Amino acid sequence: MEDLLKNFTVVVEIPVAWGEMDAFNHVNNIVYFRYFESARIVYFEKSGILEFMNEHGIGPILASTRCNFKTPLTYPDTVSVGARVQAIEDDRFVIEHRVVSHHHQRIAAEGEAVIVSYNYRDNKKVSIPDELKQRIMHMDDPVVGI
Repeated sequence: MEDLLKNFTVVVEIPVAWGEMDAFNHVNNIVYFRYFESARIVYFEKSGILEFMNEHGIGPILASTRCNFKTPLTYPDTVSVGARVQAIEDDRFVIEHRVVSHHHQRIAAEGEAVIVSYNYRDNKKVSIPDELKQRIMHMDDPVVGI
C-alpha cells in the first residue's frame, strides 16, 4: 500500500465514519472532497503557506476540484490520503490527491485541485509570491509553467 502513495509529499490517515455512508451503503461522493481538503490543508500547514497568508494576506483559494472514483468505500475502513503539487504556474498550482483504502489495499479515488494565489486584503487574484513558490518547490518537484 505504501507504494501507492510513495511519491506524495503529505499523507494523512482518516478513519471512515459510519455517518459518511449514504442510502446506497457506501461513502457518499462529497466525503471524498473532504478527504482531499484534509490532506490539502496539512500540505498548506507543512509548507508554510498558511503562515505566509497570515503574515502577508496572500494565500490559496480553491478554483476547481475534481474526483475520479475507483473503489467504493464502506465503514469500517481507514483511508490514507495523499497530496502533492504536480504543476505550478504564475498565479496557480495544481495539487494531485489520492485516497487509498486500507481494507481493499487499493486506490479508492484520485483527483486534483486547482489552487489560485489570492490577495485576501485586496480581494483579487495575484501572482504567486516567489517565497511561496520556493516553499512549494522545497516540498515537491512540480512541473513549472504548464
